[in-house]
Amino acid sequence: MPVAVVTDSTAYLPPELVRAHRLTVVPLTVVLNGAEGLEGVETFPADATRVLGGRRVSVSTSRPAPEQFAEVYRALLAEGADAVVSVHLSAELSGTVEAARLAAAEFGDRVAVVDSRSTGMGLGFPALAAASAAAGGADLTGVRDAAVDAIGRTTIYFYVDTLEFMRRGGRINAAEALLGTALSVKPIMHMPDGAIVLKDKVRTASRGVARLVDLAVEAAGDGEVDLAVHHLAAPQRAGQLVEALTERLGDRLRDTYVTEAGAVVAAHAGPGLACVVVHRRPVG
Repeated sequence: MPVAVVTDSTAYLPPELVRAHRLTVVPLTVVLNGAEGLEGVETFPADATRVLGGRRVSVSTSRPAPEQFAEVYRALLAEGADAVVSVHLSAELSGTVEAARLAAAEFGDRVAVVDSRSTGMGLGFPALAAASAAAGGADLTGVRDAAVDAIGRTTIYFYVDTLEFMRRGGRINAAEALLGTALSVKPIMHMPDGAIVLKDKVRTASRGVARLVDLAVEAAGDGEVDLAVHHLAAPQRAGQLVEALTERLGDRLRDTYVTEAGAVVAAHAGPGLACVVVHRRPVG
């Protein structure tokens, strides 16, 4: 392809999609109780779940270094790519976009970096759109625009059992965490502009799943959609989401992907996470 597409490990793309679309995935680093590993390479969801469920919990994450991105860009250009489009998780959550932009400066107008303003398949769908545009022969501008357009057609909602993990990681403030723990309230979050924001509150996990379904159907509108469902140590919740959304959306539903969230999101969301990402297909 004339334009290579890069993303990061928090997209949680099914491996077969990564291979089919010739995506390059740069892993973030996770430190679990002092043990450091690359997400999806050395550290996996089960590792995070085990640590988060233990008595001693010390979890942190870090962005790739700019030189890691620079090495990837150099290799892709050396292998014959004319340009690179690099699509990453929200700058509100991580310095990954900043690191990619620092690396891109070395390559002038041959590398473009896109902030997805999301994570999970909220990042994955824009990366796939960019890869499809590249496979169709689009130039750097066309590939970048395809990613940006897909961002505008993608909505993410997620349920967590507690906001405590997000509070510890600095992703939300103490007041918001209090809202999520008072009277055993269960929070539903979204990312309207790249930051994690409280969308709704429910009393039980089952109502959380039902509310996710309602929000996803509303986000889908009247057109065709693709869905992604993520979970962390909660495959039954993921199954309930898929079953209910398949019934509600009917023949408007095209592709559905189910993956377990990786260690980076696990560190900040905690076990029990259930997430749905709605990607509205372009009209016409």
